[in-house]
Amino acid sequence: MANNPGIFPTFFLSGFECSTFKWKDVGRRDLCEETQHRVHADEDYRLLASLGIGVAREGIPWPLVDKGHGTYDFSYIEPFLTAQRQTQVLPIWDLCHYGYPDHCDPFDDGFAEHFVRYAVAAAKHVAAHAHHGPPIFTPMNEITFFGYMAGEWAWAAPFGRDRETRRRLTLAMCKADIAAVKAIRAELPDARFVHIDPLIHVVPPRDRPGLAEAAQREECEDAYIAFDAISGRGWPELGGSPEILDIAGFNNYSFGQMEYREQGPHAALEPGDDRILPLADLIERGAKRYGRPCIIAETSGLEGGRDDWLRDVACEALAAVNRGIDLQGICLFPGVDMPDWHKGTMLNNGIADLQKLPSGALMRVPFQPYVDELRLWQTRLNRVQELDDDPFDSAVELDDVRKAAAELRPTADADWH
Repeated sequence: MANNPGIFPTFFLSGFECSTFKWKDVGRRDLCEETQHRVHADEDYRLLASLGIGVAREGIPWPLVDKGHGTYDFSYIEPFLTAQRQTQVLPIWDLCHYGYPDHCDPFDDGFAEHFVRYAVAAAKHVAAHAHHGPPIFTPMNEITFFGYMAGEWAWAAPFGRDRETRRRLTLAMCKADIAAVKAIRAELPDARFVHIDPLIHVVPPRDRPGLAEAAQREECEDAYIAFDAISGRGWPELGGSPEILDIAGFNNYSFGQMEYREQGPHAALEPGDDRILPLADLIERGAKRYGRPCIIAETSGLEGGRDDWLRDVACEALAAVNRGIDLQGICLFPGVDMPDWHKGTMLNNGIADLQKLPSGALMRVPFQPYVDELRLWQTRLNRVQELDDDPFDSAVELDDVRKAAAELRPTADADWH
C-alpha cells in the first residue's frame, strides 16, 4: 500500500492520435484510421504494457459514433475496449478530440445539449465495459488550442478567421464541457476528469518590442481561457469550478515556445534561443494558477532527438516537483507515430515508428533509444518496467518520485536541443 498514492497506476502514460476534425479542403478525417490504430489495437496496447505504461489516452470519435437524433453506435471502439481488458491498460477517454458531428453547430444554443447527451451515453457505455474503475475522461481535448486552429487559423471546422470567432468558439466548447462533467458525475459520481491544453511561452520579435503587450496577453491571458472558465476563475455564468477542472493536463512541445506574429500561427523559437524558458517554469506557472493535481498530458521529441527530449522533460518535471508541484505523471504521446496534419508525412515522434509494408499495413517499430531512456527513468523513479497481472493493486508511490527529485536535484534548464 502506497503511503502517498498517486491517481494513476503508473507514472508514465501514453496515448494514441485520434483526431476526427473536418480539415480544410480534405473533409472529415480519422487519424486513428490513418495510423491503423483500430486494426493494431491489440499490438499497440501490448506495446505499452510491455513498457510498464499502464495508462493510455484514447478517443471516442464523436462525429463517427453519433448517428443523430440521440442514437449512437459505439462499435467503433470495441477493439480498444478489448485490448484494454487484455492488457490491463487504463484508458483516459477523450470524448471530443478535435471534431464534432456535421449536424452540430458550436455556435448554436443547442450545442452543449447535443454534446451532453452524447457524452453521457459514451461515458455510461465505457463504464459498463471497463475492466477497472473509476472511469477517467477528457470531455473536450485542448479547447484553447482548438479555438485557435478552428476559430482563427481556419485549419478545421468551423473555419473561423479572427480573434473574436476564436474566443466565441473557445467559450462555446467550455460551456459544453462544463455541462458534460456535471451530467456524467450525476450518472457516475466517481468519474475523474483530465482537462488538457498546451503550455506556451510567447515573445515579441527582437526588432518589434512594441508587440510585447500582445505577446504577453497571448501567453498569460488567452492561453488560459479554457482552464479559467472550467475552473470558475473566469466566466462564472458557465458554472465552472476547481472540482470540474479536476486534474490539469499540460501539453508540452518544442513549438509551444514562440515568437509572436500578428497573423498567426506564431513562429517556433529555434533551439538555443535565449528567450526560451525552462519547462519547469511553465509547469509551475500553470499548476499554481489552479492548485490542482497535474500531469504533462502530451510530450514528445522528433526523430533521433526523442531520447534527449525525454531526458530534458524528466529533469524539468522533477525540478517542478522540487518546487512543490503535485505532478502525477508524464504522458509520452503518441505511443505510435502519427502523420503531420498538414503534410501527411510521418512525424517520427512516437514510442514506435510506423513503416509501410508492400501490403499497405503499417508495421510498428519501437525506437530503441527512446525505450532505453524510458527504462532509465523508470529505474530512477522506482517504477515498474512491465505491467503485471494486476497493475491496479497499488497506485504510483509519489514519495518515490519526490525522493528521486530530491536526490537528483535537477536544475531547470532553458537550453533545449
